[in-house]
Amino acid sequence: MDRFLAMQVFTRVVDASSFTRAAEALDMPRGSVTTTIQHLEAWLGVRLMNRSTRRLSLTPDGAAYYERCVRILADIEETEANFQSGSGSPRGKLRIAMPGSIGRLLVIPSLSAFHARYPDLDVQLDLTERAVDLLQEGVDCAVRVGALKDSSLVGRRLGLLDGVTCASPDYLKREGCPRALDDLAHHYCVGYCPHRGARAPSLSFLVRREEVEVKMNDSLSVNDSDAYVACGLEGFGIIQPPRVVALGHLRTGALVEVLPELRPVPAPVSIVYLRGRHLPPKVRVFVDWIADLFERCPLLNGRTGLEKTVRPATALDERERESRIDTPAASELFV
Repeated sequence: MDRFLAMQVFTRVVDASSFTRAAEALDMPRGSVTTTIQHLEAWLGVRLMNRSTRRLSLTPDGAAYYERCVRILADIEETEANFQSGSGSPRGKLRIAMPGSIGRLLVIPSLSAFHARYPDLDVQLDLTERAVDLLQEGVDCAVRVGALKDSSLVGRRLGLLDGVTCASPDYLKREGCPRALDDLAHHYCVGYCPHRGARAPSLSFLVRREEVEVKMNDSLSVNDSDAYVACGLEGFGIIQPPRVVALGHLRTGALVEVLPELRPVPAPVSIVYLRGRHLPPKVRVFVDWIADLFERCPLLNGRTGLEKTVRPATALDERERESRIDTPAASELFV
């Protein structure tokens, strides 16, 4: 029996509270995980955990063994990290979670440069709108939009997502163009709820440095950022996507900015990773790389300017709208 592997499997099962989730995180068959735990218990001569159809719980021996395993594995990881950092070539699997729009627009177009610099890293991107559990799902780091709440994580600010209030020409032709906040009471917005739990449809603005939330009617709610923009394009209501996401549509007039004098509340963007005595080299190099990527993107670091090329709030004819592009070229986003 490989005792080092057995310790890894055991701690992963405990952290995930599930044989199935542990198997997914370790990229092992579930049966192999179960067999490894059985062999480990036979080798030690003690029962480490109680199993039922609904939950797992540690025995007193299992809890003591888990604490020892965590310390041993941390020491091994730290020793390997010190040598890897000296060689300047981090290696292994690097699993990263981030919102789909950030992955598609910013990270993936530049990822070949990261891969060329660190060819021994096997990068796995998990494009999702939900806040993944780094520990239970075996994720090394994650890009988060909004205020950070999990105190068990270390966060590094990457930038700000500036929003833009906009709608399709068809919607504005049908419902009229709002000229002031009070006008929004008579308009519809598309609801966006990426996480569980319904919330009242609204748009948020910065007014004299304070956040003002305007409750509105909604005709449709979605939990995906691409679907959110698609609903705006189809005329379901006013939306507030990140400007970097809407830029291509704004330039061609497929979306039209409204209330341009009122800035939507910007959303902070951070990268988070687990607390520990050290940051693994593979995570450190990615954190530094993506921080530099955001720094070079004016739309994400406060030095906006590309938005000046958008059309004013006037309707376009059908032929012009059919020729629209969907997103800006990646080379346009960076300086």
